[in-house]
Amino acid sequence: MLELRDVDAAYGDIRVLSGVTLAVGTGEIVALLGPNGSGKTTLLTSIAGLLRPRGGTIRWEGEDLATVPAHLVVERGLALVPEGRRLFGGMTVEDNLELGAFAPRARRHRAEGFARVYALFPDLRERRRQLVRSLSGGQQQMVAVGRALMTNPRLLMLDEPSLGIAPRLVVSIFAALAEINRAGVGVFLVEQNVQAALTLAHRAYLLESGRIAGQGRAADLLHDPHVRRAYLGPLAVRT
Repeated sequence: MLELRDVDAAYGDIRVLSGVTLAVGTGEIVALLGPNGSGKTTLLTSIAGLLRPRGGTIRWEGEDLATVPAHLVVERGLALVPEGRRLFGGMTVEDNLELGAFAPRARRHRAEGFARVYALFPDLRERRRQLVRSLSGGQQQMVAVGRALMTNPRLLMLDEPSLGIAPRLVVSIFAALAEINRAGVGVFLVEQNVQAALTLAHRAYLLESGRIAGQGRAADLLHDPHVRRAYLGPLAVRT
């Protein structure tokens, strides 16, 4: 589905990504792990068409996305849940979700989209007339994921979905991602909660200083001593 080859990206004179090559196959859950400042968000925004790479190629089902505007990237079936959610706090839950069905491709499936989101997140059905700013952080993250689902995506990209959320709701979010994947949607996940990400994912890449530093099956990386020491802390190596 998604293939990146030798992607370079920069902000002005500051290079952030250098020669990044990775792929997300049909129906896969792939995690992208790395320390803060390693370029994970830049990689997602480059795929979404919000930042143009300086070099390399980003292909979706064989099509080069280099000149495709961001709104048409969504129309092709890629949806991004950004870090910090980027919701409209003064609007209701339902109005925020409705924004996800703006594009023609999604508008045709609007009713199914609402049914799908409310089945995944029953809390949102109960609060559909409530202003988003009155929700908890976890509930707002559900709205952000739901809004992306309203686009009728084939690949869902998420940037730190567990950030600032109570553990109980993190479990709910990750359970929903597994359910979304079982329905046939690919998932590309940037996440600081390494344990949760590797438990959910099929494969993972390690991004360090803008370069791919490792990759493999998520189950193997979860038990790799280097990964556990670097991403889970020194005590994790002994457990």
